[in-house]
Amino acid sequence: MEMKRNPTKLLLWLMFLSDSVPFTYEKSMREQAIKLMQDTRLIDGHNDFVLRLRIFYQNRLSKVNLREINKTHTNLAKLEAGYVGAQFWSVYVLCSAQNKDAVRLTLEQIDVVKRMCNSYEELELVTTSEGISDSKKIACLIGIEGGHSIDSSLATLRMYYDLGVRYMTLTHSCNTPWSESSSKGIHNFYPSVTGLTAFGQEVVKEMNRLGMLIDLSHTSYSTAKDALHISKAPVIFSHSAAFSVCNHSRNVPDDILQQLKRNRGIIMVTFNADVLACGREVVNISTLADHFDYIKKIAGPESIGIGGDYDGVERFPEGLEDVSKYPYLIEELLRRGWSETELKAVLRENFLRVFREVEKVRNSSGLMDVGESEILHKEVQNSCRLDLHNYRIETISSFGFSSVAQSFSLTLVIVPYLILYYES
Repeated sequence: MEMKRNPTKLLLWLMFLSDSVPFTYEKSMREQAIKLMQDTRLIDGHNDFVLRLRIFYQNRLSKVNLREINKTHTNLAKLEAGYVGAQFWSVYVLCSAQNKDAVRLTLEQIDVVKRMCNSYEELELVTTSEGISDSKKIACLIGIEGGHSIDSSLATLRMYYDLGVRYMTLTHSCNTPWSESSSKGIHNFYPSVTGLTAFGQEVVKEMNRLGMLIDLSHTSYSTAKDALHISKAPVIFSHSAAFSVCNHSRNVPDDILQQLKRNRGIIMVTFNADVLACGREVVNISTLADHFDYIKKIAGPESIGIGGDYDGVERFPEGLEDVSKYPYLIEELLRRGWSETELKAVLRENFLRVFREVEKVRNSSGLMDVGESEILHKEVQNSCRLDLHNYRIETISSFGFSSVAQSFSLTLVIVPYLILYYES
């Protein structure tokens, strides 16, 4: 009754309520996002942290504490704060290593991932979908970023699989002798390659047989289309976004998104500000969420995951500066009307489904022959590569004598011995 008699008090009370309701709503959205991520921890498709370990510390893990390193977007404390349950670590090596020492450098990056995951109790190296599901730690997985790492060799691809690699991005910012990149004018490797060559198609088939995920981020339109046509298993884009929202060459056009849906694969949306905003100065969480909304409209929520690309680029949306910030994206998507079921799929379940289907294709390919195709020498000729097809075995020498001379000398020793033996 006092409120009715005092209009000023009533007005002040209404103003207080109008100010507090948004705060309460924001708090409830954030709490809902955190609760959701506690129950459904994120599987992130792409992180370049180990490249920074090479650059800053030459892979000497003894020189750095990964729990609290502050030179990077990633450390173990931030991963836990971001509710990351599984992380694909990229073992990227520079395109300039192609036709040189890309294989050695890739092996060194695989080594540092394994040592990192064995050295910290918060981490656990896994290689299967079941391993991700069962892990109570941050599950570590290995992804090769760029087909130049296999040096055009299916045998090298198989050895990487044996070492624990579970996806390969077919290209990075350079063409390989067998696949075309989306990046133009950065490198001049194999400029005449378009899409997948005949050998490139064999790479895709061997990846299917092995149970290795095919990653189409960084690939050209033609390469992506070819791979989607050939692959019997779902594919991924480990860190890409929607071309119709930002027409960057790294992003995925609508018709490829629709083909991806039919393939039952996923696009793991990147947080790279340059790919999200096409040069706009203001890039925030809303900018990123626009890509999620658009891809959901074109390919459905079942086709979406998250691939932050932290430590791979320098610029991220405001509010998403490091790996601890993932909950803010989920909060924004909740605010936009995404259901918890859809977000659980985006956080984790979509990727697990894809990985299980890739493993299922592998298991059903048990009787398939191991890929023994070789790239044509004329397609990959360079000064660091031997052509062993016309190799002639040279005369082997020992102790300064040719093999013929060795045989003659041996005869000179044996014959007198035999004569003496029989005469006695």
